[in-house]
Amino acid sequence: MSTAANCGGPARAGWSPRLAVLVAATFFMEFLDGTVLTTAIPSIAADFSVASADVNITMTAYLMTVAMGIPLSGWLAERFGARRVFCLAIAVFTVASLLCAVSQDLATLTMSRVLQGAGGAMMVPVGTLVVLRGTQKKDLLRATAFLVWPGLLAPVLAPLVGGALTQYLSWHWIFLVNLPLGLAAFLAALRMVPAGAADSTRRLDWPGLGLTTLGVGSLVIGLELAGGPTAGTLAALGLAAGLLFLAAAVAWMRRARSPLFNLSVFHARTFRATAGGGFIYRLTISAVPFLLPLMFQNGFGWDPLHAGAMVAAVFIGNIGIKPATTPLIRRFGFKAVLVFASLASAATFGLCALLDAGTPGPLIFALLVASGAFRSIGFSAYATVQYADVESTKLPSANAVSATLVQLATGAGIAVAALLLRLFDPAGGIEGAIAGTGAAVDPLAAYRAAFLSIAALMLLSTLDSLFLPRHAGAEVSRPGPTPAAAPTLHPRA
Repeated sequence: MSTAANCGGPARAGWSPRLAVLVAATFFMEFLDGTVLTTAIPSIAADFSVASADVNITMTAYLMTVAMGIPLSGWLAERFGARRVFCLAIAVFTVASLLCAVSQDLATLTMSRVLQGAGGAMMVPVGTLVVLRGTQKKDLLRATAFLVWPGLLAPVLAPLVGGALTQYLSWHWIFLVNLPLGLAAFLAALRMVPAGAADSTRRLDWPGLGLTTLGVGSLVIGLELAGGPTAGTLAALGLAAGLLFLAAAVAWMRRARSPLFNLSVFHARTFRATAGGGFIYRLTISAVPFLLPLMFQNGFGWDPLHAGAMVAAVFIGNIGIKPATTPLIRRFGFKAVLVFASLASAATFGLCALLDAGTPGPLIFALLVASGAFRSIGFSAYATVQYADVESTKLPSANAVSATLVQLATGAGIAVAALLLRLFDPAGGIEGAIAGTGAAVDPLAAYRAAFLSIAALMLLSTLDSLFLPRHAGAEVSRPGPTPAAAPTLHPRA
């Protein structure tokens, strides 16, 4: 079986920055739509005459569909070709966005979000493989730099974008803006993504797919229930079922002749780091964009646009530090950078717990800029080091597993944040936080406790990074003088 067949296209001599920008743009749409509805929840609830807490199902359905669909997308790319699947993903996502915008009730919006999530599930891993095809390890830092920024910026910009569109237009425009972007991306993909032969002999591991999908779906449902009004037995059952299904999937794929994933990718310590400390890191930084706008609106009394604009300070930190991220990794190595980024991020979360309505705006802004910078450094390092020691033939498996873990971490971050608000403010809980009706005497008490909790959680990521080998990922962070010695990442299952 040829590499071209496995990848759905021919191997490239080098990576293409223009193609990376295109893929990053589609990622931005997918990541943005995962959380952009947060500030529009009250408006959607009013239009559909439902409780604000009920609208949260549209976010959960989207994230769950993306997470459950990723394991299948890798096989689809190999079976039908990466270009076909990537273009189909953009088309499905765009059409689903239109259906979301014209939805007349919550049920229709939720089903449209499921379809939108199906498109997003194909865009993420397939787009990554398209960019990494032919990328040499000496160029891996540069290539992944393009793919990192959507995951960093979209959750941060979501409150600002959602708040502005909802306040000045309507929540429908959250989805309508995807139409011209999706059309442009589709036409660009037809021209820029190289066509390649599909592998018609590629068999699908149905038991592995079924067990993995059930496991991921059960975990997402369990996480959602953990942060919702039915937290307790049902949430525990969902989480337990998810772990059991995934354990069964691992047992099956270890002895299957053609497994869905090649689990030997976990033999690489740097990949295990992204599945361990990296998962915790992404979980905590995903919780922050959820907590901040709620704290600013319900604790400080700000309007949605004001809250979203302040959260956008994290975006400035992300962008401002970006030119220095790669030089920092090359100068100090992955281990030192990951330890620093996690410690510094934990410190900013602790400082967020000290904020109140009387804190000067410039001081809040500066803190969030710093938080965004540290967030960007760690996120970029994890996104690159995960592939540093993965053999080229195992890259598709590593890519699909990583993409699934990223989606789970995002969903877990929101669920954990909601659960913390419920635990520390049982009278109001997350429903009260969203609707602004929490019954706590101090409206900021629950948020202070939540930020301190995620700061402590972030320290677990630091602990994992401390056990990394000193020169972990050195082939990528400090490539040798002979580029020819660096192997090319030709994806193959």
